[in-house]
Amino acid sequence: MYIHREGKKLIFGLFATIMAIYLLMVLFVHHWGFAHYLFMGILLIFWVAVSLFFRIPRRIFTSDDQRLIAPADGTIVTIEETMEKEYIKEECLQISIFMNGTDVHVNRYPCDGTVEYYKYHRGNYFVASYPKSSVLNERTSVGLRLPDGQKIVIRQVAGTMARRIVCYAREGEQVKQNQELGFIKFGSRIDLFVPKHFSVDVDLQDKVRNAISPICTILPPPSKDQNTNAE
Repeated sequence: MYIHREGKKLIFGLFATIMAIYLLMVLFVHHWGFAHYLFMGILLIFWVAVSLFFRIPRRIFTSDDQRLIAPADGTIVTIEETMEKEYIKEECLQISIFMNGTDVHVNRYPCDGTVEYYKYHRGNYFVASYPKSSVLNERTSVGLRLPDGQKIVIRQVAGTMARRIVCYAREGEQVKQNQELGFIKFGSRIDLFVPKHFSVDVDLQDKVRNAISPICTILPPPSKDQNTNAE
């Protein structure tokens, strides 16, 4: 396990602040009581909790060019058909992963591809599990073209506590499955928008882990003959 680079300055600054408080108490509080020890204990516990939030555990990544792998740790809270209006611009499947405070919050690309679209949206900070948070909250949208030409969107959504979304995507960049996409600080959600014909490999309330759990199987687009027969 190691600490993600997005948290190192915050963790160091918080530790320095706690040490400064401790030194001031040593200098000016001559008789320590239970309340003083409790206060310092709470500060240390808070520091440990913040440090753990930025942890990155060592993992053996799943490599599978036929599947989309989970871009985040968390719980599947949405599987539904919806209109994706930014990049795919057609009806597709939305699969959403809600990350609580104890989940690992690094985000990764679910597959190989080319970043063709990136946009940051200002917004609100509703609870990330709220369905409308996908379009109302602060968020980033990354449009990815797969090697076979199909398109998906990965959307980072801020939550109630999350006040900063970090996204490393750059338009024109070639990316690899499980490569870091970004980081959302203190609670959030990831939405995947994929073609409707993809086969979903998860159910609602399933727990998934980034870079390990398969989310759905990449299937070739239906032929025109199949579409005609379906009609």
